[in-house]
Amino acid sequence: MSKTIMKVVVCAVLAAELGWAAVSKTDVFTHAPSTGPVEVKIDNYNFTPGEITVKAGTTVTWVNHDDVPHTVKSEEGAFKSKAMDTDDKFSFTFDKPGVYEYYCSVHPRMTGKVVVK
Repeated sequence: MSKTIMKVVVCAVLAAELGWAAVSKTDVFTHAPSTGPVEVKIDNYNFTPGEITVKAGTTVTWVNHDDVPHTVKSEEGAFKSKAMDTDDKFSFTFDKPGVYEYYCSVHPRMTGKVVVK
């Protein structure tokens, strides 16, 4: 492999990694407390928004837009989805105030948070 091609490949890999890291660390949004249905997208191995604030009684729905299975599992055991394929959904109604941290049990670096007021 020529040095020029090798440099292009290395640059492309680094750019992809840096782009992924920038999205995964900065793609966190907090919404004002909501009482209507709220959707969290699962895409590119991220939950978006990564953190939401809702009022008690709000239903949150996670939708998998990736082409690999993901789950949604609360750290405290309050909720747990089955493995969701592409376009599958999982919903949970948050009745009690608190902070609910969650992750994908297939890809544990994928994390999110629901704050219920």
